[in-house]
Amino acid sequence: MGLKDRSAKYVKFFAYLAVIVLVNVAGITLFFRWDLTGNKIYSISKASQQVVSTLSEPLTINIFFTKNLPAPHNNTERYLHDLLQEYAVYGSEYFNYRFYDVSPEEGDIDEKAKVNQELARNYGIHPVQMQVIEKDEVKFQKAYMGLVLIHGDLIERIPAITSTDGLEYKVTTAIQKLNNKISALLRLREKIQVKLYLSSSLKIVAPYMRLNQLPEFPKKIEEIVEKLNDKNYGKLEFQHLDPTQDQGLDSVLEKHNIMKIKWPALSNGKIQPGEGAIGLVMAYGEKAVDIPLIQVISIPLLGKHYELVDMNSMEEIVNESVESLIDINEDLGYLASHDTLKRFDPSPANPMAQQDTLSNFEALASQGYTMKDVDLKEGPIPESINCLVVPRPTEAFTDYELFQLDQFLMRGKNLALFLDAFKEGPPPKDRGMSFHPGPTYQPVDTGLEKLLEHYGIRIKKSYVLDESCYKQRMPERFGGGEQAIYFAPIIKNQAINHDLPFVNNIKGLIAMKVSPLELKTERIKENGLTARRVFSSSDQAWEMKGRINLNPMFIRPPQSEDEKKSLPLAYVLEGEFPSYFAGKPIPEKETKKDDSEEGEKEEEEKPADDKPDVDLSEIEDEGAFLSKGKPGKVFLIATAEILKDNMLDEAGRSPNAMFVMNVLDFLNNREEVADMRSKEQLFNPLDDTTPGIKTFVKSFNIVGLPVLVVLFGLMVWFRRHSRKKHIQMMFQK
Repeated sequence: MGLKDRSAKYVKFFAYLAVIVLVNVAGITLFFRWDLTGNKIYSISKASQQVVSTLSEPLTINIFFTKNLPAPHNNTERYLHDLLQEYAVYGSEYFNYRFYDVSPEEGDIDEKAKVNQELARNYGIHPVQMQVIEKDEVKFQKAYMGLVLIHGDLIERIPAITSTDGLEYKVTTAIQKLNNKISALLRLREKIQVKLYLSSSLKIVAPYMRLNQLPEFPKKIEEIVEKLNDKNYGKLEFQHLDPTQDQGLDSVLEKHNIMKIKWPALSNGKIQPGEGAIGLVMAYGEKAVDIPLIQVISIPLLGKHYELVDMNSMEEIVNESVESLIDINEDLGYLASHDTLKRFDPSPANPMAQQDTLSNFEALASQGYTMKDVDLKEGPIPESINCLVVPRPTEAFTDYELFQLDQFLMRGKNLALFLDAFKEGPPPKDRGMSFHPGPTYQPVDTGLEKLLEHYGIRIKKSYVLDESCYKQRMPERFGGGEQAIYFAPIIKNQAINHDLPFVNNIKGLIAMKVSPLELKTERIKENGLTARRVFSSSDQAWEMKGRINLNPMFIRPPQSEDEKKSLPLAYVLEGEFPSYFAGKPIPEKETKKDDSEEGEKEEEEKPADDKPDVDLSEIEDEGAFLSKGKPGKVFLIATAEILKDNMLDEAGRSPNAMFVMNVLDFLNNREEVADMRSKEQLFNPLDDTTPGIKTFVKSFNIVGLPVLVVLFGLMVWFRRHSRKKHIQMMFQK
């Protein structure tokens, strides 16, 4: 009997062991993960899965990360490990990664770590300095926290990974850029010209300008180009041109705005007056990128100071210029005519002009797109553009220009409209002694309004003011406290339409000087379009109409609650748009008077025999006009303030920046990229509750929880007492 029991135990043991082994084998082959976080922040998005699963050449990621870093950087290293493991799960056999040991041991660095550190520096990964609090002391420590991606002969780097925020987006876009760059380089028929314009005459005055490295500059630039040539399939060609020896280069210097330097007699006449030029130009075909090589800095008391470009960053500058020239990113149209907001500040010295700069928007959009200026006065919108950004035009469109926009939409393209209902002007001058609190606001009428009304939406001539708004902290000399900026509504989570994928992870926004939108429901239905609200104001909002005065000191909320309501602020229209010009004569392009008079003169001088005997009006152009469009999209928000630098952060991690970039991705059919960008949104506000609920929760935590504990204790005591009594009764029987 004992032998049977013992053998049965052994059988069970080996059976259980076999089951465990089989389960582990099945787990290796049938691997899966279950991410329970709300935004799936520990799982890579579909865009990342697609990028790594479709690699056609080996991709290697080398990570240089110092070990045993203090919090929170140790969490960053752990997250990076998990993220790359996730990439490897979905990646093909071409995806590989490796962590390099660059950590010193007990203060002394071993030979292996020293070699790895040298390798990191060769890749352009340098240590960063961080602050560490250890044993109640503030210390500074240098650590490597970067990675480099190698795909074919190309290299892309992320030199500093100081947080997990947006890390997946950076890695995926870098992989995508490498894929696109390889394809673009292999298609080039000619070489990219890298031309250094450096006058030999500058060598004489370089020591006086503290530019001692200037004579070695051509050799260093050539070495950088040769190094990059090995990684760019030999598509770069370097030239050193001397404007001192070749006077025919003057027109080229002026065309590319190459810096010219003139000097008087120096060193008691030992150096004669002269001039020279210095600059780098990279060109391919008709495209060119101008790279300044000297920076002029004015230092108080010391005067002018000249600095050469940092040679450590020169390789990266040239590499970025190559990417710009070969258009590895998708084209994004930007309306540059009709007095729209300028992407570049034309007068950087003017503080007022700097308020309207879009440098942050330009930098963020250029990470995933190639910005293309569109001038409707010069010609139609290029076919390569799928989305056109229209940022606050104030100049009226002609019918022909509106026709170009209309037909662009009819071709299944998309529009991102950031329009202002009013144009801000200076205060009126002739007002005697009366006080005027601020600028004037004139309604804007560019002609786009009639197109939008035809499609089924209208911008109301008013501003939205909201009690749920940005609060500005006042300085002590003005009494301190907070000042409500009612014309800067805060868009809360419940006011955002999360059914739209590109705003699914956006939990809050801030708008400024925004006007309400009004749908023409019957027209929308008649056109067969779908209108979806993106977000709206709170239910404590109202409109300012007529005489506009946005001075916060003079704005008071309405007394009646009936005047307050939620107002829609942004919409997306989708569908097959009907043309505004259907059934109307096609507009003709207006010509300048001088051109028309010259044409008439040429027509008069032309012999009668040369005139064609064909009536051109009888020729029909099929396909020249589309009365019904292919499926397209229009995003509309009645403010352009959201594009300005004071509303978008440079890093692109604020809710406003993510929202704007997600809109562009949505209009370019890249919704998966939009979802990936914003899934690690750090702004997660709590839902608003009524004062009654707040009081109840507070009271429950103070009084209710202790009462529950007491009741639970009494219940346990009563149960034990009953059990004890029950046992006594059993033994008494």
